[in-house]
Amino acid sequence: MEIVAVINYKGGVGKTTVTSNLAANLAWRGKNVLILDMDAQSSLTFSFVTPDYWDKSLKDTKTIKNWFDCISQGNPTMPLYDLVINPDVVNSFLKSNEKTGNIDLISSHLGLINVDLELATLLGGASPTQTQKKYLKVHGKLREELKTLSEEMNYDIVLIDCPPNFNIVTKNALIASDKILIPAKPDYLSTLGIDYLKKSVDSLINDFNHYASTDEIHIEVNPELIGVVFTMIQILSGEPISIQRQYIEQTRKLDVPVFNSKFRDNKTMFADAPRDGMPVVLKSYSNKTYSDIVTEIKEFVDEFNIKLGI
Repeated sequence: MEIVAVINYKGGVGKTTVTSNLAANLAWRGKNVLILDMDAQSSLTFSFVTPDYWDKSLKDTKTIKNWFDCISQGNPTMPLYDLVINPDVVNSFLKSNEKTGNIDLISSHLGLINVDLELATLLGGASPTQTQKKYLKVHGKLREELKTLSEEMNYDIVLIDCPPNFNIVTKNALIASDKILIPAKPDYLSTLGIDYLKKSVDSLINDFNHYASTDEIHIEVNPELIGVVFTMIQILSGEPISIQRQYIEQTRKLDVPVFNSKFRDNKTMFADAPRDGMPVVLKSYSNKTYSDIVTEIKEFVDEFNIKLGI
């Protein structure tokens, strides 16, 4: 099972669009996919279930916030399996097309934004040994639980939609991950933080491994940055407009891998998809522009699979 964290410091860069369409096309290709929404905005959650369903059936007992609340309150966590749901619309569509893949979801909660402050209070320690144990417990718990989940469930891949910050929730996702994917819009603010994000991840891994190296339970981690995928591309004469090409080339000079495939900008097409509970990559369009966008997403998934070797 591969675990991939999808992250960018900057919000509004198409992170959820990338995650939802990647999950959907992987499932179409026969993969069993778990998507874990750890962004308090809950956009990924509401791309697969309606707000009414979330409010009635999920928000009180079946979100990742419930799991983190157990940690902050000093209680045993429930198994992650207890939080998993199977979104009906997308999975019914897959089955109706005789596809063997599946998408499961662990939903987010709007209150997740407050969890970080509660978790931070657990990190203080009276001695270096206590500090070490608390650090590993707070930052490494999700990694332990996902390992257990992988033994219980037949998932090929887990996609974690991270919040646009570097809080303890995000750090849990990164520590738990095998790979890191960065969606980015090719503009000044969206690309500015990529190098800083890379350095922050390196620092986090060094800190965690420093504590884990002398611990009997936790093992060291080494998530790999598989690349930056550019989103919201504006096409002119068959290629990104010149200012976007400039930021794409600047990113390549940061010595980070960059996907050749890209997500084209189309606010109407992508904005309507969550309302239907169906990512655009699973839809058929008579409009040529829309069809071309679907083809481009599939090309991204081709490239993603090559990078992961799946």
